[in-house]
Amino acid sequence: MVLKGDSMKKIDESAKNRLSKFLMHDKKGIRKSLLNLFLQAKSCTTVEIYDFLIKQGFNVNYRAVSSMVGQMHSRLGILRFKWTNEHNVYEIKEDYLDIVKMVLTPFSGRDSISGHV
Repeated sequence: MVLKGDSMKKIDESAKNRLSKFLMHDKKGIRKSLLNLFLQAKSCTTVEIYDFLIKQGFNVNYRAVSSMVGQMHSRLGILRFKWTNEHNVYEIKEDYLDIVKMVLTPFSGRDSISGHV
């Protein structure tokens, strides 16, 4: 049992590090907004994410949003997706909900990571 707990701690720490690095490169706050959207909405399509970010005032294109979501899925490993006939539906994996909340907390008082509005 101890081994399982130790390996989970390593996985959690690794996920925290990946997420922190991901957010540290977020100069405009787009990634933070995207993660907050996933925490609130639970699941979203790329089209819904794109529409949300546009409404938030971010100047993004659909391909960039799709790429960012793909990076979160493949590199960070925190998202799962389901294929529907029209769109991929993404959601944060249950195991990562608390980690995402924990990593976002230091950034929650700022509009962007760099402190610029």
